[in-house]
Amino acid sequence: MTYEILTALVAFAFVTSITPGPNNMMLLASGANFGFTRTIPHMLGIGIGFTVMVMLVGAGLMQLFDAWPPSYTILKVLSAGYMLWLAWKIAHSASPVGMSAGAKPMNFLQAALFQWVNPKAWTMALSAITLYAPGREFIAVLWVALVFGSINLPCVSSWTILGQKLRLILSNPKRLVAFNWTMAALLIVSLIPSLIA
Repeated sequence: MTYEILTALVAFAFVTSITPGPNNMMLLASGANFGFTRTIPHMLGIGIGFTVMVMLVGAGLMQLFDAWPPSYTILKVLSAGYMLWLAWKIAHSASPVGMSAGAKPMNFLQAALFQWVNPKAWTMALSAITLYAPGREFIAVLWVALVFGSINLPCVSSWTILGQKLRLILSNPKRLVAFNWTMAALLIVSLIPSLIA
């Protein structure tokens, strides 16, 4: 991989990882509702889960979409349904003070598996492989996955930090309810670019 291609890949990974999307909206809400420390497994699940996803897409999953294009439409519909359910859960989150003992942030495995129903993650992975590992050689796919793995985690963590900083402002239950409903709406809105692509 040449220096120019690597630089372009780093920029692509940064822009796609830092911009709003389902993962980042959920981390913002989790940071506000649970704090940074309790959201670490969620962040790690995203970072590692997406890196594995890029590797598997580059290793052959992309061929399924090439061979049977309706599979991508089916994935979009299933993903949209799951996202709507998550938006409902975020909208109905309780305040940190009044939170039930059973309330928990997303764990590592849930966050890692979430990448497989996240339309933005699919768009990012498919685009990254198409643009930066078009021949799908193992070393090129590995480079793409490693670059995303090293850039994605700090980017998504910044959203959790922002959510945590908002926690003081959101200590008022009415403000937190408004925030959670706003995050749910933004999660739904964040689907639009991926669903119409």
